[in-house]
Amino acid sequence: MSQTDTDVADRAAELRAALVSDLRARGNITSEAVEAAVRRVPRERFMPAGTDLNVAYAVDNSVVTKRNEHGVAISSVSAAYIQARMLEQAELAPGMTVLEVGSGGLNAAYLAEIVGPGGRVVSVDIDPDVTDRAAALLEVNGYGSRVRVLVADAEHGVPDEGPFDAIIVTVGAWDIAPALLDQLAEGGVIVLPLIMNAVTRTVGFRRDGDHLISNSVEVAGFVPMQGDGAHPDRVFLLPDGNGRHVRLLFDSDVPDHLDRLDGVLAGERCEVWSGVTVASGVSFADLHLWFAWFLPGFCRVAADDGTDLAAERLWFPYGVVYGAGFAYLALQPVPEGEGFEFGARAFGPDGERAAAAMVEQIRAWDRAGRDVEPRFCYWPADSDHARIPADAAVMDKTHGVISISWS
Repeated sequence: MSQTDTDVADRAAELRAALVSDLRARGNITSEAVEAAVRRVPRERFMPAGTDLNVAYAVDNSVVTKRNEHGVAISSVSAAYIQARMLEQAELAPGMTVLEVGSGGLNAAYLAEIVGPGGRVVSVDIDPDVTDRAAALLEVNGYGSRVRVLVADAEHGVPDEGPFDAIIVTVGAWDIAPALLDQLAEGGVIVLPLIMNAVTRTVGFRRDGDHLISNSVEVAGFVPMQGDGAHPDRVFLLPDGNGRHVRLLFDSDVPDHLDRLDGVLAGERCEVWSGVTVASGVSFADLHLWFAWFLPGFCRVAADDGTDLAAERLWFPYGVVYGAGFAYLALQPVPEGEGFEFGARAFGPDGERAAAAMVEQIRAWDRAGRDVEPRFCYWPADSDHARIPADAAVMDKTHGVISISWS
């Protein structure tokens, strides 16, 4: 090994120790097993060539490893904080059999360290380029005999494998495939980034008879699932009159007669404010989740560069369509104080109604959902839906329903 290689290895070891300390301090790592795995695996060796060590060991940097023909990321190394949290959510132990859906190599190496020589790790991905890269990296770093890497569409399960004590899905999932649940052991845990009306939460579910009950929830975003489990957004382009667009992205239910919004961005804008405030630097991610469940016409919003919306400060990429009105979430500074007030800015003949609908849900969240961790259950189509709690809201999926309780 050259002096340069030694210097790089020493610097990586320093950064790895600092990363573990940071993850511990943030509460992302809570167990000795996960800490030991993150300390042992050389994270930098699973990154694309040329990745700066400071990027590889940053707490919240994800690193893209493959893009499609349109430049959209379709495979990446997840940020260290969410990898650590998902490992903790899976409640792993030595000797377990674990399935990883979405290969990359690094996470599988962590899994192999935690389950030990008496355990078994299977990692699958639909893309042969991704599995080839993962298998090669695992082999060269000493994990080739400890992880089996397969090309498979997890929507159909993994033939001749399982049952699995834990399943970790590292791509955004709109639903949970029955074939995966068939391979989850009774009492086993599945951790996945579950997309609920365009808002994602990484949920740790434990199997409880015919359904799943959440035992942990984290905020995170992932590249979307490919294959038969893919569920692309439906996109509506709202022209601004200058050749640019604001894009409204709908997960499931698209409001009727969206053509009524044509030209609304050229009209006057109105504002409605809620009186609900948030201190500077405090997360309000659960407000987005509340919108996804309780705001009819909810959508995600993206604005082309050069649009007035893109240039505006203190707006967030969530909106609502109400009749011929479109509104989006915004903040304004609180006079003579630290913090911001939630509100909505809107366009169109029904813009004020759209903004009022959003503000109504901001106030409802403030009353009933703020600072309350929701509990999720997943009920497959063949489970007993009569057991869904009466106070829970439900969301239909292809293979079952999700229920959420905010109490």
